[in-house]
Amino acid sequence: MAQTARNNLDIYDDVAANWWSDDIRWVRTLKNMVPGRLSWFDTKIDWAGKRVLDLGCAGGFMAEALAERGATVTGIDPARDAIEAARTHAASEGHAITYDVGVGEALPYDDDSFDAVVCVDVLEHVQDLDQVNREVARVLVPGGRYLFDTINRNPLARLATITMAEDVLRLLPKGTHDPQMFIKPDELRASLRAAGFTPETFTGLGPRGVNRRGDLTFGRLPMTGIIYMGTATRNTGG
Repeated sequence: MAQTARNNLDIYDDVAANWWSDDIRWVRTLKNMVPGRLSWFDTKIDWAGKRVLDLGCAGGFMAEALAERGATVTGIDPARDAIEAARTHAASEGHAITYDVGVGEALPYDDDSFDAVVCVDVLEHVQDLDQVNREVARVLVPGGRYLFDTINRNPLARLATITMAEDVLRLLPKGTHDPQMFIKPDELRASLRAAGFTPETFTGLGPRGVNRRGDLTFGRLPMTGIIYMGTATRNTGG
């Protein structure tokens, strides 16, 4: 039997045409995670009037939620078809969101372009975590906020996100994640400090219930052993 390819980013383009249809269970799972993330992120920043970059925006779930909160939003993702789906849906909803194709290691924006960067379900997929964090620091204004989540690297996280979520429950396509690319919180904090950030609170993210469709809903959890969210502020000195 052929071994499953890991960190398969083609899945986002593969379903782009149906991104907003609610027909695909794993895409609905990603959509359902947005309110859980924002229930915590909203306590860390007032989005209204902020210039916000959604780094790794895929088809635009987070970007549209931020636009609805009054932010001026730019989204970027390497998945061209997903970006086109995001543009089409934003236009249909009347959202003035700018969408670009690109990667976090080489952001096509000037220094000090954004007040905040949101990066969810992304850091465990990038090729160079330190370079992504340096680029985020570069495009943020001094004192700008970085809000993110990622997956811890340990046996429990592998069991939950790969064995259960991919192989058993099929909440995600097989091969979505490579467990070797998961990131321990202390590793992320060190990378953030080296990039010019002051790391702040980290907290857990996970299932909190089930909706009428039988899909999981998500919110803050006290444990950071599997998925964890965090914030950091770009340093103002030097």
